[in-house]
Amino acid sequence: MNDNQDQVKQDQLKEQTVDETPTENASAADQNQVEPEPVEESTEKPIRQSRDNPNAKWYVVHTYSGHENKVAATLKQRIESEHLEKKILDILVPMQDKIEIKGGKKLEVKEKIFPGYILVKMILDDTSWLAVRTTQGVTSFVGIGNKPTPISETEVQTIIKFTKEEAPTFKQVFAPDDTVKIIDGPFADFIGKIDSVDQEKGKVRVLVSIFGRETPVELDFLQVQKI
Repeated sequence: MNDNQDQVKQDQLKEQTVDETPTENASAADQNQVEPEPVEESTEKPIRQSRDNPNAKWYVVHTYSGHENKVAATLKQRIESEHLEKKILDILVPMQDKIEIKGGKKLEVKEKIFPGYILVKMILDDTSWLAVRTTQGVTSFVGIGNKPTPISETEVQTIIKFTKEEAPTFKQVFAPDDTVKIIDGPFADFIGKIDSVDQEKGKVRVLVSIFGRETPVELDFLQVQKI
């Protein structure tokens, strides 16, 4: 009889072991499985989603001249640190590719279209206004009286289109009536006066006195030097 009782107990223990094993394994599997960390929403995502927000308008912000890019960078950092992505949606420093003559060489540079100004797309309220207005380098909003006045989306798109012109034009360094010295070509060392400037081609027409008569000569920007 004792042997039979021992056998029954052993069978019961086996059944308990079999029943508990999947639970223990499942528990172990759950413990070993690493749950994904909650992913913070990208700061760019709400910006993209909010670009068509009817309450968001473009405003012109006046800055210290030469500080436009620095102001834009500082404001972007402030937007991130103060979580203002849904209030201040975009910042634009309108730039255009230009060719500058420096040291007798043509250099491609970025030229600000509106020196001293940046464009900010934002939902205007006390919080967003204060964030922009108190950013270092900002002097004021452009508007009627003390009230910031938005500009139209059409105006902004025209500006953006202008910044994306494919062929860079020459940065203006000459103007009609400038006195120049010709430094290259058959008329080198002649002194003349600029009659006209072709910004697209980087050419100037210079009136040079030859044998007592003013003769127009077309020259490249690199061939003349202002005096």
